[in-house]
Amino acid sequence: MNYRHLYHAGNFCDVVKHCILVSLLQSFAEKDKPYCYIDTHAGTGLYDLESDESTKSGEWQEGIAKILAETSAIPQLVADYVACIRQCNYSDGPITQYPGSAYLAKQLMSFNDSIMLNELHPEDAHLLKNTFASDPRIAIHQQDAYQILKALLPPAIKRGLILIDPPYEHPKEFEKIVAALPLALKRFSTGCYAIWYPIKDKRAVKKFLDHIKALNLPNVLDIQLNILPEDSRFQLNGTGMLIINPPWQVEQKLEPVLAWLWQKLSINGQGSYKLEKL
Repeated sequence: MNYRHLYHAGNFCDVVKHCILVSLLQSFAEKDKPYCYIDTHAGTGLYDLESDESTKSGEWQEGIAKILAETSAIPQLVADYVACIRQCNYSDGPITQYPGSAYLAKQLMSFNDSIMLNELHPEDAHLLKNTFASDPRIAIHQQDAYQILKALLPPAIKRGLILIDPPYEHPKEFEKIVAALPLALKRFSTGCYAIWYPIKDKRAVKKFLDHIKALNLPNVLDIQLNILPEDSRFQLNGTGMLIINPPWQVEQKLEPVLAWLWQKLSINGQGSYKLEKL
């Protein structure tokens, strides 16, 4: 429980993950019915890019900084994502604040919707509570992510998006996700589950996806974007997102965005991207 996302906020993984999240939130908002958003690993909600931690890693310079520096036309979805970032900052100049998933949800959801956030890390949980203290829609929890998932499902509002975004500190995080999904889906079968995962070890990712396939779920979309060859060793090569029960036509909406993001974020044209049904 030592992981703190402040070191990594705004990196290329966040850019891809958050563009996908914005698309999912927009899809839910298309219907004039309330929905809930559950974030099992919410972090602090908002990140200071001028902090010692963020400055030390500099990861956001290879992520969101590249997108903000783009002067040509950008896809509408990316423009919507950038607009959320700009709302967290005081000018159109250099940004100093980066919104995490929880803050993006706050920005894009209506007052009739509900938000349930969970963060186990004590310091980050305290900051998370301070970030959202004035918003009555938002409930904050500080528990093990998979225990709170069982506690919160099924939600009172029967439309929902659940983001499972672990730090992958635990060596068996993939196994913990696979073990948690059957009960979660039994309790809330119609929920949309978005599961982020890092691409470091090609074999570990394949094993994880094989275990997901073995669950025989009817509608699962796998999205991957690599900025380096996926078999490169000992580094973060790419970012992945599994979407269980994806909204209608989200694949068609995301494919051109992924192509654009890969072109802007890849290192010297290395890596690849793909969207496929499992």
